Amino acid sequence: MSAPTTTDRIPSLAAVARATTSERDFSFALRDFLDGFQARPAAAALAEEPPALAGLLADGGRADAYLAAVCDHLSRGEKFQPPAWCRSPSRTLEQPFFAARSHPMRMLLLVDSPAAFGERNIFVSADALTRV
Repeated sequence: MSAPTTTDRIPSLAAVARATTSERDFSFALRDFLDGFQARPAAAALAEEPPALAGLLADGGRADAYLAAVCDHLSRGEKFQPPAWCRSPSRTLEQPFFAARSHPMRMLLLVDSPAAFGERNIFVSADALTRV
C-alpha cells in the first residue's frame, strides 16, 4: 500500500474539526492534516474557522483551543498572517492543560511549550507538532 498523497490528506484545520466525532478521530485527523501541511504549507489550509468541538467532545474546549494554537504556531513558522479566528478569546482555556501528569514534567512543559500553545493555556512539548 502506498503512502497517501497530499491530495488525499485532510486539507484544512476546519476539515479536521468536521472529521472529528471523538478525541481519537481528532488526533488522527490532526496528524493527517499536519503531514499534508508539512509537505505543502498553505495559508488557505488555516484560513477557515473550524466548527466548535466543545459541544461534541467532553474536553472542556481543549480541542478548540488546540486548533487555534496549531493555526497560530504554523502561521508563525511559515510567516503567514494568522487568521482572526485563532485569536478569539473563546479558543483559550480558562484552566491550564498539561500534556503530562508528573510535577517535574509539567515544569518542563511550562518552559518548553511553544508560545502559541502557552498563550492558550496549553502546555505541550516543543516538538508536539513534529511529524516524521
